[in-house]
Amino acid sequence: MMKLNINFYKKMLLLLILSLNVSMFGQAKPKVLILATGGTIAGSAKTGVQSGYTSGQVTIDAMVNAIPDALKVADIKGEQIANVGSQDMSFEIMLKVANRINELANSNDVDGFVITHGTDTMEETAFFLNLTTKTDKPVVLVGSMRPSTAISADGPLNLYNAIAVAGDPKAKGRGVLLVMNDWIHSAQSLTKVSTTAVQTFMSPLRGLIGITSYGTNDFFNYPSQKFGKNSEFEVKGVSSFPRVDIIYADADMKPDLIDASIERGAKGIVIAGVGNGNMNKASLDACARASKKGIIVVRSTRVATGLVSRNVECNDDELGLIASYALNPQKSRILLSVALLKQRSLAELQKIFEEY
Repeated sequence: MMKLNINFYKKMLLLLILSLNVSMFGQAKPKVLILATGGTIAGSAKTGVQSGYTSGQVTIDAMVNAIPDALKVADIKGEQIANVGSQDMSFEIMLKVANRINELANSNDVDGFVITHGTDTMEETAFFLNLTTKTDKPVVLVGSMRPSTAISADGPLNLYNAIAVAGDPKAKGRGVLLVMNDWIHSAQSLTKVSTTAVQTFMSPLRGLIGITSYGTNDFFNYPSQKFGKNSEFEVKGVSSFPRVDIIYADADMKPDLIDASIERGAKGIVIAGVGNGNMNKASLDACARASKKGIIVVRSTRVATGLVSRNVECNDDELGLIASYALNPQKSRILLSVALLKQRSLAELQKIFEEY
């Protein structure tokens, strides 16, 4: 009688059990790491019906515990990087987030990242991370317009959706994203347009990346500019950035603001210009003088939509200025701050503003 191969049957039984587990329970849940920085989403107020509140009062663990259904979507871990209102966001905190993401970019323990953040400067942090994080894994910023104690707080569902987006394989390779009020934005195109409305973010020039509804995602767009692994910017070991100031243009603008910025040590200046990045002659002359001193001057616009084109209303070639193209003043400042970590010519800087 043939002798039974016990080891063979043990292996077959194990394979059967594994196949049953897959069929019964599906694939393993994605692993999502939440890096918390504070903001309104972590804010609290004395009552549920008051507009005033204090940002950054709730820990990431408490926020996750408030949405237990999120644990069905992903395996979640949280780290408290900071707990501030985004008006107090700094390059120091941005660097901590970027370095932590880059540290774990190739780890099998993380499939996607969520960053909780206040909305006031969220577009700046999102754009900074888009320039400096070296991963195709989803990096998703999320916040809220109402504190956690509000009657109809928007934070819990926003966080739930952000976790679902960060764990979605279809979100890979789309750059840094922002999830708010069921919309998925690109860091390149989003901007805050309302002081109080829950639909505070819009992407007016290039449109949405997708939409999300109770954890079900629909992606229909990719960013067109450089980001992530294709970005040339490296911040490992960086501890500070050159000073770049934003100066707001208006009727009868005084050029001494430009001179004062230079005196205070600015290496770059972004003009939030009128119309197509324009300003009065006295200020243009001050910008030209600044450029001759080696100060980089970028023309952006205070207008909500539209490009700032080169050599249209101002002779950028003659004056030595940079046109911001699709970047608003705050994103122009972020890009210039990062770009000035390395010595670059005006032509190289202009190309950067075209590509990013």
